[in-house]
Amino acid sequence: MNKPRKDYVRPLDLKHGRVDMTHGSGGRAMAQLIEELFARHLDNEWLRQGNDGATLPAPPPGRLVMSCDGHVVSPLFFPGGDIGCLSIHGTVNDVAVMGATPLWIAAGFILEEGFPLADLARIVESMAKAAREAGVAVVTGDTKVVEQGKADGVFISTTGVGVVPEGPRPSGDRARPGDAILVSGSLGDHGMAIMATREHLGFDSPIVSDTAALNGLIAALSATGADLKVLRDPTRGGLATTLNEIARQSGVGMMIEEAAIPVKPPVAAACEFLGLDPLYVANEGKLVAIVAEADAGRVLAAMRAHPLGTEAARIGTVTEDDHHFVQMTTGFGGRRIVDWLTGEQLPRIC
Repeated sequence: MNKPRKDYVRPLDLKHGRVDMTHGSGGRAMAQLIEELFARHLDNEWLRQGNDGATLPAPPPGRLVMSCDGHVVSPLFFPGGDIGCLSIHGTVNDVAVMGATPLWIAAGFILEEGFPLADLARIVESMAKAAREAGVAVVTGDTKVVEQGKADGVFISTTGVGVVPEGPRPSGDRARPGDAILVSGSLGDHGMAIMATREHLGFDSPIVSDTAALNGLIAALSATGADLKVLRDPTRGGLATTLNEIARQSGVGMMIEEAAIPVKPPVAAACEFLGLDPLYVANEGKLVAIVAEADAGRVLAAMRAHPLGTEAARIGTVTEDDHHFVQMTTGFGGRRIVDWLTGEQLPRIC
């Protein structure tokens, strides 16, 4: 019987194995984890360089856009997604709403000792699939391991880089009185999917996260030739917080209509049951667009023609208001202030 070579290393046990401290030590075990799990699923020509960073080609003409994000969602797996695809989608979207084409992502992992390698592989596979579908590459990364009890399974930090052409681009300070406020679909799906899973709540109709990469939808809107003044993905704090941020940046007010805001019946019912307002619940695959009145019709039509915008709606108008209030006409014909989110309605939502 042949004796094993001295340099032989047993393959990772991706079915029963667990993360241990040696996987973050910088030695052979860490190299094996990177090679057999991360590099295997995220493989591309830049990651394959194997250096401490990636040497990237010069981007197309334009200006660089960079965004960073941290992902600590609990639970790690939820209806419609997981922390892996969420980390890609969130970073792609943050770059895309700047009017840029997302190109590259760097990813850092904080792993807890004892975390199942099978779950880690599932997360990395999900990241790889999301990156392929969004047309981006994870080109470099880092892995650290902390002692059991010092983390919560997996935390992921990401940095995205893209390029935006010269000329006007979407920005939170470009909304003007008379502009139309559009949303690409129903609100609150992600936040309530997380909460329902976290609290083991059962509903007749399951609530599924809307996590998705929005760069394809934004490209379709750009193709209309309309001036996309403001684009935002209403994540933590939901629609209400996003509109307040834009109102403050642009020095305007906003008037929205409750009856026009799309919310799926199961989400509305779950929010009512839990005492939550869907306007403040997180989304991970929805878009807020503010455009000139003259462009509103064609932008809304382009949204509705895209798979991620079939439920798109015009929900209001930008107003002149020195106080920069966001107000809403209620279903009963009254009016109320839609203020900033106070406190943390749904912690660890992304």
